[in-house]
Amino acid sequence: MVETAQISRWGQRFLGKLAAVMAMLVLAVASFAGPAEAMTKIPLTKVEANPCPAEMAEGSVTSDGSGRPADCYLISGVATNTTNKVVYDADVFGRVYDSEHNSVMENRTRLGLIPEVPPGKTDFSIRISVPASLEPPLILEQFRSSGFGSAVRLSLPGSDFDNDFENDEDF
Repeated sequence: MVETAQISRWGQRFLGKLAAVMAMLVLAVASFAGPAEAMTKIPLTKVEANPCPAEMAEGSVTSDGSGRPADCYLISGVATNTTNKVVYDADVFGRVYDSEHNSVMENRTRLGLIPEVPPGKTDFSIRISVPASLEPPLILEQFRSSGFGSAVRLSLPGSDFDNDFENDEDF
């Protein structure tokens, strides 16, 4: 019969070795991860919604796949970068309501992105489509933005894929 003290010592040695293996795994995974980039908050001011110019609004349909007619709006404002570095890929979040305060974009608060926000104030605009049946004016609330200190890349180092869509003839 094995004594309780022997089992306890065996358990302690096992747990000690397990902890050492887990620590090595954490260090191995951390060494492959890139440097962490902190999100930078970008305050948004003077946010307003205006109908799109006619050439931009032509053929607008809702984004739910139904093909219903839609009205095009440009949400514009001023983004203020208080850091001394360019902020990239700043996601814009906010709530959009119709004139009766019904949500226009149910369960969707991310409305678009500002590719680059240099230090200081930058004008921005984001195009959205809303069902044509909604009564204007649109009510905009809780708008905010945050981005990264370096551009977000879609590819892994050494892969053949890049995200340079602006220079791609097929895009």
